[in-house]
Amino acid sequence: MVTNSRELDLVFGALADPTRRDILARLSEGIATVGELARPYDMSRPAISKHLRVLERAGMVRRTRDGRVSRCGLDAGPLRDAAAWVERYREFWEGQFDRLTRYLERESEDDT
Repeated sequence: MVTNSRELDLVFGALADPTRRDILARLSEGIATVGELARPYDMSRPAISKHLRVLERAGMVRRTRDGRVSRCGLDAGPLRDAAAWVERYREFWEGQFDRLTRYLERESEDDT
């Protein structure tokens, strides 16, 4: 689980960009080269590499080199950690809404 806010900041910062989210979606299907990841976009390989570095710093992508070819793979651990963090707050807000509903129902009954 993400243990500090810096790690969480890196994950959410990486997820803030649609290209990086697309790259993660592609990598969820399996390992890909940088060239394969760059192909669907109208951007250079260095631009894709910058996106990959952001994802690597957040711990969501692992890159290995085989000669001149870089292969990238998904590491979903930080995504699971971010989802667990969001889940805690979802449970909190659902509880708040449940309490509000009960309060409003009581108020409505008192008015009748």
